[in-house]
Amino acid sequence: MAKKSRTAINPTREEDYPTWYQQVIMAADLAENSEVRGCMVIKPWGYTIWENIQRNLDDMFKETGHVNAYFPLFIPKSYFEKEAEHVEGFAKECAVVTHSRLEDDGKGGLRPAGKLGEELIVRPTSETIIGASFSKWVNSYRDLPLLINQWANVVRWELRTRLFLRTTEFLWQEGHTVHATEEEAYIETKKMLDIYAKFAEDYLAIPVIKGEKTESERFPGALHTFSIEAMMQDKKALQAGTSHFLGQNFSKASNIKFQNQNGVEEYAWTTSWGVSTRLIGALIMAHSDDNGLVVPPRLAPAHVAIIPIYRNEEEKTEVMQFITTLQEKLKTVRYDENKIIVRLDDRDLTSGERTWQWIKKGIPIRLEIGPRDIKKNSVFMGRRDKAPRDKQSLQIDNFIEELPQILSEIQHNIYQKAKEFREKNTKNIDNKEEFYKFFTPKNKENPEIHGGFVLAPWCGNAECEEKIKDDLKVTIRIIPWDAKNESGKCIYCGKPSRKRVIFAKAY
Repeated sequence: MAKKSRTAINPTREEDYPTWYQQVIMAADLAENSEVRGCMVIKPWGYTIWENIQRNLDDMFKETGHVNAYFPLFIPKSYFEKEAEHVEGFAKECAVVTHSRLEDDGKGGLRPAGKLGEELIVRPTSETIIGASFSKWVNSYRDLPLLINQWANVVRWELRTRLFLRTTEFLWQEGHTVHATEEEAYIETKKMLDIYAKFAEDYLAIPVIKGEKTESERFPGALHTFSIEAMMQDKKALQAGTSHFLGQNFSKASNIKFQNQNGVEEYAWTTSWGVSTRLIGALIMAHSDDNGLVVPPRLAPAHVAIIPIYRNEEEKTEVMQFITTLQEKLKTVRYDENKIIVRLDDRDLTSGERTWQWIKKGIPIRLEIGPRDIKKNSVFMGRRDKAPRDKQSLQIDNFIEELPQILSEIQHNIYQKAKEFREKNTKNIDNKEEFYKFFTPKNKENPEIHGGFVLAPWCGNAECEEKIKDDLKVTIRIIPWDAKNESGKCIYCGKPSRKRVIFAKAY
């Protein structure tokens, strides 16, 4: 029997994927469970990734004319009741505020007091409260389009939680726009999904597929929901961004009207779209390995970790002087139009311990610098897109000059690896028996990893969709935008089909 290789993360992905995921988060010091059930504390390394996501996405939004605003955390219950389908879709997830204060209960404790005349819902999403403002802001066609984004937190009462993927409270952005015509709103909806797809591929280094959700998977109250779907390393799908064409449903509920160019009053057309801290979960599951986190350089909290190596004070002085000079030179280097961020790790630990901690945190480049490197005027470099022991010596001037290109190569390699994985685990299936076999776990000890994406014909009947979901816990993720018209037979019932859709198990 072959000797089992040592890894920094145990169990490995193959042995226990859900536990591996939690261990990567712990080893990289990204987040931890809060004392509040279902909530998380995002630690500095994890929060910096979110800040980088936020900053780059925000720039992309503003380039397309959107501006930021902020709306209340609390939403009157009556606002939800105006749009019946919307309230039904979120009712079971709502946290409700019923009292305004606490008072002494006479027994050394506190009890709620000041019962509210109307309950307040802690924001699960903001269409209704934002709609109340939009109804005041929009009066004429001259006020349109109205392009607003909000960075906020939301609360959805989850029973089963997992860090970053599904928590009771999470961070996100939600865009809300108002338009004079159906066509303008529809174009906006698709444009924002294109922005999410570009961000996912160019920054997160995650290949995604764009498409439309089926009716059963739509956002409550929307006429169309579009999403980008990504494949994780357990071959499950993760919805990495959604954009909703709301038609006039929310305009009618919130009374968002405008006077058109002919002086006639009509209801506006609206959209909403959003991504959340779930993107960090996607990043972890798409790229990380059995040695820890892997972070694409364009979103990394830092680009380079410098690990000084010395045996005594004399060597320490020499090494630290060399590193100080290197740090000054690196301040002039730019990657992706930003400064190179360097972390010097001179903690009282062995060089091996420091090296492995940075590997587990996913930093793109590690530099080991000791007296021998100084004599050669070089650095000893390890890259996170290569094996831990795969290192090379570079002359200091060459390293500084090539650093932006090296980071670009790492970004590209991470993306390509994820793309090749998705392609390897995506297939066309036309036979029901083969379809069911594909999604049946082969390893009963580790049923999490199996299947992948299947492009299969579907007749469009919701009953077939529901039967497959009941049998296999497999859903139609999207109807791809680039799906070709082709005649076929539904994978479940055998009735005529015009397009293939993507089936997968999903988070």
